Amino acid sequence: MTDWMRYGAAGLAATVLPFLCTSTGAAAVFLTRPGGGAKRMRALLGFAAGVMLAASVFSLLLPAAQQAEALGVPGWAAACGGFAAGAAFLLALDRLLARTGGRRRRLAGFAITLHNLPEGMAVGLAAALALKSGVGLAAGAGALALGVGIQNLPEGAAVSLPRCQQGGSRPRAFLAGVLSGLPEPAGGFAAGALAGLAAPALPWMLAFAAGAMVYVSAEELIPTASAGEDRAGTLGLLAGFVLMMALDMALG
Repeated sequence: MTDWMRYGAAGLAATVLPFLCTSTGAAAVFLTRPGGGAKRMRALLGFAAGVMLAASVFSLLLPAAQQAEALGVPGWAAACGGFAAGAAFLLALDRLLARTGGRRRRLAGFAITLHNLPEGMAVGLAAALALKSGVGLAAGAGALALGVGIQNLPEGAAVSLPRCQQGGSRPRAFLAGVLSGLPEPAGGFAAGALAGLAAPALPWMLAFAAGAMVYVSAEELIPTASAGEDRAGTLGLLAGFVLMMALDMALG
């Protein structure tokens, strides 16, 4: 087996857990009752928004700045530039979808699907570097895959639940959630195969994904989670943010 195939296989294997977690989260649609569970759904969407916001800062923007500086690029430039580009892209997409219909469910699903690509690349690249450099980086690659996987649980739900809430069938909503996770193994394989070649572009891609995630959290998930008179969505957001922040700090 050639080196690029071996490293690509390592990157692909490392993203299996995050992909399965996305699919598991998407299965939340089978736990909701048609026309019911509104409070629980707001709490879940708020939780997903909290996870996405914390992941944008701790799992995407800060690593983007650090990796950019390691490559000789000002960290703030990569973080701010990529973030602005991601937010601007989602803004343009938002306006396009507003004209074609189906805006709400498409916007959230597209943003999460989009951000899964650089996340998969990050996990795959870490696994490939661990294989290339020896066991020293294996623990870090495993921790990154676990952290991304746990984060993907509510993100899979964030794709499937709005579709079900707006009248879509549960199997189709579940399938949409599963498909949103496919860019992760694809990105993992690509980054692993390319190894060092993927590293220069990764900081910008991470920041781009952060901008997309923050935009959709503010535009779609948070307003929906806060629609009721109760505080379920707000409490869910706080819980999701704290959990993701703790996981990122603990797993490093």
